[in-house]
Amino acid sequence: MGLVRLCASRFKGKGIEYEELYSAGCVGLVKAVRSFDRNRGVRFSTYAVPVILGEIRRLFRDGGSLKVSRSVKERSLAVSRASAGFELSSGREPTISELSELTGFSQEEVIEALSVSQPTVSLTPADDGEPQLDLPVESPEAKITNSLALRQALNELGDRDKALIYCRFSLDLTQQATADRLGMTQVQVSRREKKLLLWLREKLY
Repeated sequence: MGLVRLCASRFKGKGIEYEELYSAGCVGLVKAVRSFDRNRGVRFSTYAVPVILGEIRRLFRDGGSLKVSRSVKERSLAVSRASAGFELSSGREPTISELSELTGFSQEEVIEALSVSQPTVSLTPADDGEPQLDLPVESPEAKITNSLALRQALNELGDRDKALIYCRFSLDLTQQATADRLGMTQVQVSRREKKLLLWLREKLY
């Protein structure tokens, strides 16, 4: 329960009553308890905090004045994942028609899904009387959540895959240098790295 109080306190004064934040955090704690697997070698607090924060942040996502249907939210998530995967493999952002082909949605549905994640115009007037643009800024809580989620995902990898990720992104070695260190070919490193990055994106997003 201390984890719940800690997480809920981080969102005090941001538009939602503390009791609601605490209740949502308790729901997250229950979910974490039910799904926690101690055999994975991860501490419960490391696993529970992202789940608790996720439930609390859901209040803010669902509490806006503009309601978005569940189907549109799910479609938006699918389009975002497809876009991220395409950009990772091709090095550029996909077009609307490419996203339509990747997801099976119509171009109109893709456009609608993309609009859900765009910044909205606030009804609160700025100093000049014009509506202000509320731009999303990553909060410290989001950074903590992302860090814990990444650590948890990496703990699910085997030793060889962990070593590959460590060599490529912590030591900043080239694929060839990584291959030499791990006893692999450069092609094997390239293929495995691509699969691991796609897997991590699915886990984290």
